[in-house]
Amino acid sequence: MSRWLDLLLGLFKWPVAILAFVSLPALVHALDYLRLDNLRFFAFLGGAFVYLALKILAAARSNISMQILAHELTHTFFALLTFHKVVHIHLNMDESGGSMGFRGKGNWLITIAPYFFPLFLFFLMLFATFFAEKIPDSLIVNGVFGYFFAYHVESILVQIHGEQPDFKEVGFPFCWLFLPGANLFMCTAVLAFNNGGWLSVERYMRAVYLLNWQNINELLRYFTN
Repeated sequence: MSRWLDLLLGLFKWPVAILAFVSLPALVHALDYLRLDNLRFFAFLGGAFVYLALKILAAARSNISMQILAHELTHTFFALLTFHKVVHIHLNMDESGGSMGFRGKGNWLITIAPYFFPLFLFFLMLFATFFAEKIPDSLIVNGVFGYFFAYHVESILVQIHGEQPDFKEVGFPFCWLFLPGANLFMCTAVLAFNNGGWLSVERYMRAVYLLNWQNINELLRYFTN
């Protein structure tokens, strides 16, 4: 099963990268559909500022081990998601990095996932969904999302650089095409969830879809007239 899925993902690698790139205008335009003028968003911002304040007070290298762990766990999550058996996860004691291993050839999604996918936020979103009845509708919850959002953004900024071996594996042209749109989509999806749960995420995705088609139709009219 994993081999066939790797093959299928390989076929979709460049179409997905091109789609992410051409969707950038729609992703930016769709920000207008997000409600950023309410208490939930301000609590979200408060959580982000708390993270930044703690980061400054605790010194710059305070969460490198957590970033490495999150990085390897994200590789692991997508390996399992594409039906690969994970055989090991290793973190270097000197905080210089880590590694994980799985059976099979693998695919580009496993390799590139830590550079756009907010693993901790995703599981927080699932937790908030399944335990919605037991979690009070409190601004503290939005603050927690903001805290981990800031952590995710910082982790991405730290990890994205020209010496990443994962980037060399999937190819730098692919990274330049795919990562900006993938990161913008993930971050705005989290903002949408913070405001209104999965229904808000669905509305945001629908807005991106419609704006993409509008932009494509305008380009076609431009080149055909």
